[in-house]
Amino acid sequence: MAAPAQHVAAVRAFNRFYTRQVGALGEHLLDSPYSLTEMRVLYELAHRDDLTATDLGHDLGLDAGYLSRILRRFEAKGLLRRTASPADARRNLVHLTRRGRNEFAPYEERTRNDVGALLGRLSTTGQRQVVDAMQTIQRALATPPAAPAYVLRPHQPGDMGWVVQRHGELYAREWGYNAQFEALVARIAADFLDRFDPVRERCWIAEKDGERVGSVFLVKHSATVAKLRMLIVDPHARGLGIGRRLVDQCVRFARQAGYRKITLWTHSQLKAARAIYQQAGFRCVHTQANRCFGRKLVDETWDLLL
Repeated sequence: MAAPAQHVAAVRAFNRFYTRQVGALGEHLLDSPYSLTEMRVLYELAHRDDLTATDLGHDLGLDAGYLSRILRRFEAKGLLRRTASPADARRNLVHLTRRGRNEFAPYEERTRNDVGALLGRLSTTGQRQVVDAMQTIQRALATPPAAPAYVLRPHQPGDMGWVVQRHGELYAREWGYNAQFEALVARIAADFLDRFDPVRERCWIAEKDGERVGSVFLVKHSATVAKLRMLIVDPHARGLGIGRRLVDQCVRFARQAGYRKITLWTHSQLKAARAIYQQAGFRCVHTQANRCFGRKLVDETWDLLL
């Protein structure tokens, strides 16, 4: 159904007004060396996981050639790296490097400040009216999303039993760990429930078709250091990017909670998990041969500076 001419004119008038308000008309956005499109690409790279160039172009509606030129420019400047997907070596994932994240961070902070200043001119009621109107527009024009392949949620009663059981089963079957490992997981889970600090700690459970398929924990290690623990993904749910998203949730929450570092403990043979940590920016800082859980293992400590 064709829209009336006055409705078309009203939308165009609003677009002209709003682009002036947010400063989107200049050649470069926020006095940066980047255009509006380039800044949007940086934003998506900073906030999404398991992202290919094809996914990025599709979601932003960008011509493949144009996007390819933008990504090559970022790569040449050391802002971007490409890696093979740990789940499918045929897919290349694109990520911001540490330099890229540092480059983008001031512009994201300025955007938050500018929007805050824009809304700060209004009363509390006025702010609510503006936000409600924007959300109404977004809901009305958005394409209904496809049902997600999985969801992440906070822990609920009964989840800790599943975490302990699944760790015990999978590590015994896949790596030959004995009951000492399951006992360790049970102690960690019990300590988490006994001492849970909702301001500085989290557990995320991944669900697919209503069934638990993964978990991860972020717990307080000290005032400035968080510890990532008990990352697991069920075999039938691997390859969906669940592990990477669980780790990313930990990193985002740790930054918001004010931690300066995340540390974790793993073993050298857990190659899939190690690949996820490396892609998230963690670096192995210590190794030590050890015998535990009935196996000869190499302990590894990995850190991520926030």
